[in-house]
Amino acid sequence: MATSIWNDPKEEPATGFWASGHTPTLIAAFLYFDLAFMVWVLLGPLAPDIAHALALTPAQKGLMVAVPTLAGAVLRVVNGLAVDRIGPKRSGAISQIIVIAGLASAWMLGVSSFAGTLALGVILGFAGASFAIALPLASRWYPPEHQGKAMGLAGMGNSGTVLAALFAPALAKLFGWNAVLGLACIPLTIVFAVYLVLAKDAPNAPAPRRLAEYLQPLRQADAWWLMGFYAVTFGGFVGLAASLPLYFTERFGLTTVQAGYATAACVFAGSLVRPMGGALADAIGGVKALMAVFAAAAVTLTGVAIADGFAASLALFVLSMLALGTGNGSVFQLVPQRFAAEIGVMTGLVGMAGGVGGFYLASSLGLAKQWTGSFSLGFLIFAALAIVALAGLALVKARWRRDWATAGTVRI
Repeated sequence: MATSIWNDPKEEPATGFWASGHTPTLIAAFLYFDLAFMVWVLLGPLAPDIAHALALTPAQKGLMVAVPTLAGAVLRVVNGLAVDRIGPKRSGAISQIIVIAGLASAWMLGVSSFAGTLALGVILGFAGASFAIALPLASRWYPPEHQGKAMGLAGMGNSGTVLAALFAPALAKLFGWNAVLGLACIPLTIVFAVYLVLAKDAPNAPAPRRLAEYLQPLRQADAWWLMGFYAVTFGGFVGLAASLPLYFTERFGLTTVQAGYATAACVFAGSLVRPMGGALADAIGGVKALMAVFAAAAVTLTGVAIADGFAASLALFVLSMLALGTGNGSVFQLVPQRFAAEIGVMTGLVGMAGGVGGFYLASSLGLAKQWTGSFSLGFLIFAALAIVALAGLALVKARWRRDWATAGTVRI
């Protein structure tokens, strides 16, 4: 049985990352997050096949791949409350059971209408809401100076979107897209068993509070700033992860498998750098890291809007995902510095904002395609949002460095 390796308070505190927390729980959080994200965006890689089978319009396609992100956004708040009430391990177990049961039911009963895809998207939202569980599950074991690395490593579970892009189109070609829903239950069940063995709630969890107290962070402007920043970084990441299979098939005529490989390359880049973003934020400060992220995202997404060839578009998407993935880790280096006592609910609130950003990007790309015949307008508007985020960060950075309690010991 894994045990805590936190030091006795009377002893010299551990300063190294691996010695300061609980590695089995960090592994469990990563695996849970990874497989949850795999199925959260599952409708994206399957979208070309589903759209063909159900004769969906561009707007319906965009909404279909966007609904899981919106459902996940709302449910992240619910999960954030559950984490503080019943603990992250139990909350994660309940969420995983719901997702496995939902996918198994969809596989056995079949999905034969646009309304059915939306209902499935709501179920997949429970997987996207894993964010509000996996991060506090890991984070509560680590001291402030290692929050960026801990949150980054646990958050690297968003690499599960790579698995969906790589394997879902090929499996759909072999067995049909509906069978993929049932096949996904196999790795989910294995990870669920591993999770139950390895995960352990940290001993320093805050005491449960009255329901009204959970929303108190929303009375503070810093909460809204952090939510807005994550709506751009994570919203851009997950919105692109869900939409790129449709973009590559419709824009450049790629097969679903080819589009899956191209999407996987982009998503892998964004997932790989998330822990690096946390480590970078620990080293130079989350504000500096985020300013570079927003500038890079604005430039690359503008480039995507005007690029003509597949190679140029792919390269720009990879660069954009690198920036956005770095930003995901950087935001969550800042969150516990400001809201350490409310980390559970703040993870849910910030994660919700990220999901809303992803819903907006994915749905707006579908609407742009239907209204203008091109995806470009959707990319340009999101690039403008990155510029707005950059301006907002420049506005608040001096106050954050002056007023935050950890500013004297941790780079902000």
